[in-house]
Amino acid sequence: MAWAGNWAARVAGDDCRWCAHGRPDEIEFGLRVFSGQVTDAYFARRAFVRGYAIVVWRGRHIVEPMDLTVGEADQYHREVILVARAIRDCFRPVKMNYLTMGNWEPHLHTHVTARYPDDAGDGGPLPATTPPLLDESRWRADAAAVRALL
Repeated sequence: MAWAGNWAARVAGDDCRWCAHGRPDEIEFGLRVFSGQVTDAYFARRAFVRGYAIVVWRGRHIVEPMDLTVGEADQYHREVILVARAIRDCFRPVKMNYLTMGNWEPHLHTHVTARYPDDAGDGGPLPATTPPLLDESRWRADAAAVRALL
């Protein structure tokens, strides 16, 4: 994957997808299951496993966690853990994974993923392909169950 030609502008916040759409309850990516002091968490519409969400920093445009103040970083990570705990308690996976990259979308966010003995990653990383679209009714019910725990 090559870096986007407009990478510097995207890092600066130009055309940032996460900043542009505000804080709606539903976006193309998924359903909001949590609205915290500094984050929103969206339950993914496409996933390889049950229990996959993205926790997104809200406020000013930030790309790197090291650019947060100590207090902001503390609150950000508390909210990531809160979401992870709800996913764990809802789906009872064998492991939780956390991924904070931002190589495609340079806005601070963390992928929180439940992992299972029989998932598509077979104990390693999940496939680097587009995940399948989840069954609409099950996806909405799973999102509601996680939201209820939060």
